[in-house]
Amino acid sequence: MTGPPRDDDAAVVSQSLERPETFALLYDRYAADIHRYAARRLGEGAADDITADTFLVAFRSRARFDTGRDSARPWLYGIAANLIGKHRRTEVRALRALARTGTDPVAESWTERADHRVSAQAAHSLLAGALASLSAGDRHVLLLIAWADLSYQEVADALSVPVGTVRSRLNRARRKVRQTLGTDPTVVTEGLEVAHGHG
Repeated sequence: MTGPPRDDDAAVVSQSLERPETFALLYDRYAADIHRYAARRLGEGAADDITADTFLVAFRSRARFDTGRDSARPWLYGIAANLIGKHRRTEVRALRALARTGTDPVAESWTERADHRVSAQAAHSLLAGALASLSAGDRHVLLLIAWADLSYQEVADALSVPVGTVRSRLNRARRKVRQTLGTDPTVVTEGLEVAHGHG
C-alpha cells in the first residue's frame, strides 16, 4: 500500500495513528499560517507558543479528527482560536492600549493594510478600538475570515458552530466595526472589508 496523497490531510492524520512521524506533514503545511495568524492576534512572542500548542493539541487529539474532511486547516485554526481565547485579556489589553496610544504592540502588518489617505497610526487606533469592543466569539469569526481567509463553512467547522451563527456573528462584528470607525470608508482597512465571496 502506498502512502497517503500529499494533498489529503485526512489520510495523513489517519496514517499518523500508526506512524506518528507522519503528522509532521501537517506541521510543514500549516505551521507558518497558524503562526502568522496568532502573531496578528497576540504578537510574535505568544505566537510561538500558540503554534506549538496548536500542533501538540492536534497531535494528541488526532484520533478524533473527522476524516470525512479532506483539509485539516479549519480544525487547526479552531484549536488555535481556542488557545488564543485563553489569552483574551492579553489581546483586549493590547488592543485597548493601541486604541489609546496609537502604538501597536501586536500586529505590525496592520500598517500595510491602512488606506493611504489615513495615517497608519490613526487607522491602527480606530481598528484596535473596534476589535477590542467585540465579544470574543464575534472577534474570532471576523478575524478567521479576514486574516485566516477561511470560508464561512470552514469557520463553522473550526469553531464547531452552525454556518448561520457564523453569518450572524460576522454581520454583528462588521456592523460594530463600521460604527466604531464611523462612516468614512477610507478608515476601514482592507483586511476587515470582508469579501462577499466567502459565503
